Amino acid sequence: MHLDLSLYAIVDPSVSGGRTLPALARLVGDSATLMQLRDKHSSTRALVEEAKAIREALPERVPLLINDRVDVALAAEADGVHIGQDDMAAADARLLLGRGAIIGLSINSVAQARAAPLDVLDYVAIGGVFATSSKADTDPPIGTAGLRDIVRAVRARVPLFPICAIAGINEKNAAEVIAAGVDGISVISAISLAPDPAAAAEDLRGVVDRALAQRGKA
Repeated sequence: MHLDLSLYAIVDPSVSGGRTLPALARLVGDSATLMQLRDKHSSTRALVEEAKAIREALPERVPLLINDRVDVALAAEADGVHIGQDDMAAADARLLLGRGAIIGLSINSVAQARAAPLDVLDYVAIGGVFATSSKADTDPPIGTAGLRDIVRAVRARVPLFPICAIAGINEKNAAEVIAAGVDGISVISAISLAPDPAAAAEDLRGVVDRALAQRGKA
């Protein structure tokens, strides 16, 4: 399945603006290029049903990933998983999900970039770039300077390896994030908590597409 990180939307029931996650998926699906279900509190059964409902709401071209839970991704027939540094090892996730699954990993330092098992990953998500209220227990923001350093560390290993950035990214700062060298942005609050998530997603996608085009001309 084609991987496009331009606008990677994360839906989370704790940051949903009062909407159901399938409703959010339906609203932003036209602009999103990838979606992740992040739900740290629901039961396994509820997560599987939630994932299936989101998949039904999304356009077929938009892959759905599950945060952390390889078992839920398998049961819901999702397109892959996104894992953190303390979750199942990427090699083990690949063993369970197979070669066709999309597997992403969170990294937030040059050391993690140098250690990441890029051979079994499809992308890495670097962050948090800016301060965010959508995730507790986060490290200090790395800013765009830190982002550039980590991007360089990844690309020194695999020059065209897919990278997105996450945390605190919105319409005002998305262009500078893309200018730092990433292929796309991952957002939660900027879409889910917007008065009009569909319009917010469309606007963000426009900013990203223009910034990517501009970088291509540089």
